[in-house]
Amino acid sequence: MQTQITPAYLETPEGQAADQILRSCVHCGFCTATCPTYQLLGDELDSPRGRIYLIKQMLEGHEVSDKTRLHLDRCLTCRSCETTCPSGVQYGKLIDIGRELVEKNTNRSLPAQFIRYALRKIIPFPGRFAMLLRLGNLVKPVLTPGLKRKLPQVSKPVSYKLQQHARRMLVLDGCAQSVATAQTNAAAVRILDYLNIQLISADRAGCCGAVSQHLSATDEAKDFMRRNIDAWWPFIDEGVEAIIVTASGCGVMVKDYGHLLKDDPGYADKAKQVSQLAKDISEVLVNEKLDALAKRSAKRVAFHSPCTLQHGQQITGVVESILTRAGFTLTEVNNSHLCCGSAGTYSILQPVLSQQLLTNKLANLNRGKPEVIVTANVGCQMHMATKSDLPVRHWIELLAEMIDP
Repeated sequence: MQTQITPAYLETPEGQAADQILRSCVHCGFCTATCPTYQLLGDELDSPRGRIYLIKQMLEGHEVSDKTRLHLDRCLTCRSCETTCPSGVQYGKLIDIGRELVEKNTNRSLPAQFIRYALRKIIPFPGRFAMLLRLGNLVKPVLTPGLKRKLPQVSKPVSYKLQQHARRMLVLDGCAQSVATAQTNAAAVRILDYLNIQLISADRAGCCGAVSQHLSATDEAKDFMRRNIDAWWPFIDEGVEAIIVTASGCGVMVKDYGHLLKDDPGYADKAKQVSQLAKDISEVLVNEKLDALAKRSAKRVAFHSPCTLQHGQQITGVVESILTRAGFTLTEVNNSHLCCGSAGTYSILQPVLSQQLLTNKLANLNRGKPEVIVTANVGCQMHMATKSDLPVRHWIELLAEMIDP
């Protein structure tokens, strides 16, 4: 499409990137068919095509209104539209640019500002997040049934004996995952140890920066990125094979470090190398010999592929193939391309839409009568567990349990 971005903004890196992305869009509308919010609301402005038009208007100098902010806020950033788009429009990058512009040109209410600030100052910090969950569980007996189900327990520390191996990989401990689902990385350590791969945790690494990035606190997000790069760099110098990420939401973020820090002279080259090393754990295991793990299993498993795995990282069918090789029976899941409604902080900031998506997702997952639901992202796992009658786990846990004690 043609653009007339204001000269002042066109001179900035963000403006130039937005201009290139906008010009690649031909307004064909294929994206509307796979957009979860458009399917629910039927409003053109709640589709990728409509939001692209709103962002274009802002960049061309039109008024930035609360209505514009509302429709951009409703976007899940699931990036299903990117998978569908025949023109390769980088919608995820464009929505980040648009949201940052909205934050600079509109005023949120004080309660809304507080919630967003609190999310940025609690979730990325495991100590603070764990303390909040413990306080919540203390008052759990007096909460309504709905609120009770939304409160996860703080995971007990999982002890495992680290073995020394010639092959070594780093692992991102993460923030929320290290508190609420610590068993995920423990399972990853066990399965990789079985494959003679040593998984290393860097003490000073933490949140990947995704929470801040998607709440338009880009400078804060970059601080998290630089801290992780600094923590990982000594191990990278020593020649680790990969940086393993077991939460697909974090994985898509770490793989984007090279792009997000490309204008940082002190970190651009390092960030690019980090992104090249970053791997979802499925990308590693699919190339390893897992035949010895294969057992006859009657267990029926429904796999929810997170948006950040199938759309963000474009990894499709890999986890399913690993689970099938390991002997599990995967059930068919209708509309598997659609979001579960977790989407980082979306379930908190847009609860009504999030719950609608969750209800639809669980109905599709349960239709094949599985015994367990598995996924590849901590946010999806926690979100689905609030409403699921079946256990919801990370798929790597099932694989680790197949290893003989």
